[in-house]
Amino acid sequence: MSHSTSTMFFVAVPAAVAGAASFGLASAVQQRATKEVPTTGTLDPRLILELIRRPGWVLGVATVVVGLSLQLVALAFGPLVLVQPLLVTGVLFGALFSALLARHRVDRLVVLGSLGCVAGLSALLLLARPTGATRRADEGWALLPLALALAVLVLGCLAVAARFSGAVHVAALAAATGVLYGITAGLMKVVTGQFRAGGLVEPFGHPVLYVVCAVGPMGFLLSQNTFQQGTLIAPALAIITIVDPLVGMAIGVSWLGEQVNSSPAVLAGQVISAVVLVGSVTLLAHRGTQLRREIEQAARREDGSPHRTAQG
Repeated sequence: MSHSTSTMFFVAVPAAVAGAASFGLASAVQQRATKEVPTTGTLDPRLILELIRRPGWVLGVATVVVGLSLQLVALAFGPLVLVQPLLVTGVLFGALFSALLARHRVDRLVVLGSLGCVAGLSALLLLARPTGATRRADEGWALLPLALALAVLVLGCLAVAARFSGAVHVAALAAATGVLYGITAGLMKVVTGQFRAGGLVEPFGHPVLYVVCAVGPMGFLLSQNTFQQGTLIAPALAIITIVDPLVGMAIGVSWLGEQVNSSPAVLAGQVISAVVLVGSVTLLAHRGTQLRREIEQAARREDGSPHRTAQG
């Protein structure tokens, strides 16, 4: 094993897995904290003002910083095509940590659905392998088609969330969060490229940095709305984790001119991966609905027990 290969496996892989565990733990802690504060409207900044008073939530934010640091270490020693699929395991870690924090038994179907999401998305990313950016992301009209499509997608998700309740509401919020996260990640890649090319001041001369400063916090606030509205973390976190890299890949191809492998064999593998993804998310959503009903029924029995005792 060469020095570069050993470094990749003994530094990049553990750092990526530890980063995924950090993201999963942070999501579980943040979801738990959102249940302890009053419910707010979508994108209402008062939610953050309430959460920032919770030490557990602040600890969750600090855990996100740790996860980001580990992600940077992993990317410094390993290729993106290796690191990104490993980070997807945050879905599984999130489900496990959420069950541990709630002192509940880990549900086997939730774990199975999470594993399916990890396998499907990892295969999709490995098969696509976008490489070789050929243009800048601030070339004006070239950005417009995808920018409009992403804006319509976010607004459509928010409209669906406003119209429906329950699992559909949470799924729509999670999808919108994933889109905003994907936009942020894709544009951060552009900002880092500007920094490497022109130094610290260079990004401030382009609009990309300012878009990131607006979209990033909006995505974070929406993620907290999503965690607060959902009963289980796994379905929402799975949708966010799937949509995020797919949007980032679309930005790479459309705005940066990256090339993806599109041979017939790869396309067939991507179709299979997509089927696994859809099936896994469907399983998580279905099982999440079942567990939510069980929790609600148990809560109703507990609330009604004193009354039944008094009558007896």
